[in-house]
Amino acid sequence: MAVPKIVLFYAFTPLADPRAVQLWQRSLGEQWNLTGRVIVSEHGINATLGGTVENLKQYVKTTKQYPGFAGIDVKWSDGTGRDFPRLSVKVRPELVSFGAVDEIAVDEDGVVDSGVRLAPEALHELVAERGEDIVFFDGRNAFEAAIGKFRGAVVPDVATTRDFVAELDSGAYDDLKGRPVVTYCTGGVRCEVLSSLMLARGFEEVYQLDGGIVRYGETFGDQGLWEGSLYVFDERMHVEFGDDTVPLGACCECGAATAKYENCVYPGCQTLRLFCTDCAGLARTLQCDACAELRPGAYPRPREDARTGLSHDNHRATA
Repeated sequence: MAVPKIVLFYAFTPLADPRAVQLWQRSLGEQWNLTGRVIVSEHGINATLGGTVENLKQYVKTTKQYPGFAGIDVKWSDGTGRDFPRLSVKVRPELVSFGAVDEIAVDEDGVVDSGVRLAPEALHELVAERGEDIVFFDGRNAFEAAIGKFRGAVVPDVATTRDFVAELDSGAYDDLKGRPVVTYCTGGVRCEVLSSLMLARGFEEVYQLDGGIVRYGETFGDQGLWEGSLYVFDERMHVEFGDDTVPLGACCECGAATAKYENCVYPGCQTLRLFCTDCAGLARTLQCDACAELRPGAYPRPREDARTGLSHDNHRATA
């Protein structure tokens, strides 16, 4: 019986011909009947793919034969077999869209001048040593952090990754520049870049969680410093690290704890709102506040006392 799985990985390494790597990756994905997203740039590769465990093993084995990808850290998780609608392999200027392509340099060892990598165990050692002086800095979009984050983390009010540069340049976090800052994100790729941008802006001691939240959750489950669920960019939409996970999100209708995002009822709208199981049926009948303003009367709008849902503009794979 075929067992569906999902793999998540990235590699920062100079690519002389991203277009050739794109064509090769598309060919591999088609050969092994994979779905998901692969981004290729002159800085490397970033991929999230679904398929059977046997096919994914063949794909990973072949991908690692490329010299720059030999050491990729592949993170495996359970899939459903319908996690992605299709295979997408694209060439872009950046692996993650910070809008800072001219600020990032990459060599054979990865991003130049990025934060110090911390394995999950090393993170706990640092926290034990430095205590409350440690600052956890969320490198994801705010809607992701609404259902799960590290305890006491700073969560920038950003709707997209591209908003981070302006947020850092605003001076809102200048008071953290002299403290040890641990950046974290889903699988690690965003913090490779974010930690470099922070160091370039005068943050003195910046770390990055190696392997991201995914690797931390594999190590400590829900018994560590992580609280809530992890948002993922596929049809699962969220995963938990143990049976005792308590969702941090609140239903936009009744306020009950939940990690379940639902789309706006209006076709084409990408606003996501949190609904609990009891209120999930309303998601298929109610438009979001933004659509209610743009298209009054098209669909019922939320109650006046309903909690505002979170939204984002581009529901795209990243790590």
